Amino acid sequence: MKTILVTGGAGYIGSICVEQLLNQGYKVAVFDNLSEGHRLAIDQRAEFFQGDLADIEAIKLALRESKAEAVMHFAANALVGESMSNPGKYFRNNVANGVNLLEAMVAEGVKRFVFSSTCATFGVPERMPIDETLAQKPINPYGESKLMFEKVLRWYGEIHGITFVALRYFNAAGASEKFGEDHRIETHLIPNVLKVALGQKESVEIYGTDYPTPDGSCIRDYIHIIDLAQAHLLALGAGQSAFYNLGTGGGTSVREVIECCRSITGHAIPALEKPRRAGDPPLLIAGSDKIQRELGWQPKYQDIRTIVESAWAWHVKHPHGYGD
Repeated sequence: MKTILVTGGAGYIGSICVEQLLNQGYKVAVFDNLSEGHRLAIDQRAEFFQGDLADIEAIKLALRESKAEAVMHFAANALVGESMSNPGKYFRNNVANGVNLLEAMVAEGVKRFVFSSTCATFGVPERMPIDETLAQKPINPYGESKLMFEKVLRWYGEIHGITFVALRYFNAAGASEKFGEDHRIETHLIPNVLKVALGQKESVEIYGTDYPTPDGSCIRDYIHIIDLAQAHLLALGAGQSAFYNLGTGGGTSVREVIECCRSITGHAIPALEKPRRAGDPPLLIAGSDKIQRELGWQPKYQDIRTIVESAWAWHVKHPHGYGD
């Protein structure tokens, strides 16, 4: 049975990937500094190493003691706005600390790596849906830091023989029965809309209502967290290094998401229309033909209603998230 070290395994995406790995019979060790993640988000079946990627000796120790044979890397800062005001934080954690992780792997002889990347590496794409052949032109330090690490990975593959898969996607959403989305700073649309239904916010904002889309609001690609986890599990078995985009191939507008949340929660959810935000494209959707063809990924929960229902069920059970 393989042991997987999951960095950022106390975070939203990491915690559910840990759960799915355990359900598939893997042993899992979580490495997390709990700066963004939550202790209660770590599956009780997993081994936990509290540590920071800035500390290469702590990473080596976790790899050695867990006897990890592969690493799944989710530990990144991911707030676009913050990256524009504090780029150093993003290059330090997402790039330099990522190099520490790779160096520790080389030292401990671990050769397989799955990287949670982002479609933000493409910036404002030239066409839709976004496939792997498009030019990568990030428009913020967050996207740039992820692209830089993708390039680092290629060299570690060539020089040190690490087989890697980088998965790029946009909006992870939804929940499993046990684990869900609880960010200390919540920027994602669906949990912010549901906070209104929970009585924790008075209204939700729609930024831009004059886009060239059917209802005037931005269209985005939402991917169910369990489908996302399954892609990461498939990536562990990839025969060679690769980059894959993940998406539904379609999208849902901001207004459609809010209307879906109204329908599911039975709450009016007042919405305030605001001006466009700088740098928000009207439409962002990713194509996933390549991973479907090469790794057999088949997303099962593409419908926005299914995604919102799972998120709402978790938030009703955990109205204050993990409470830490």
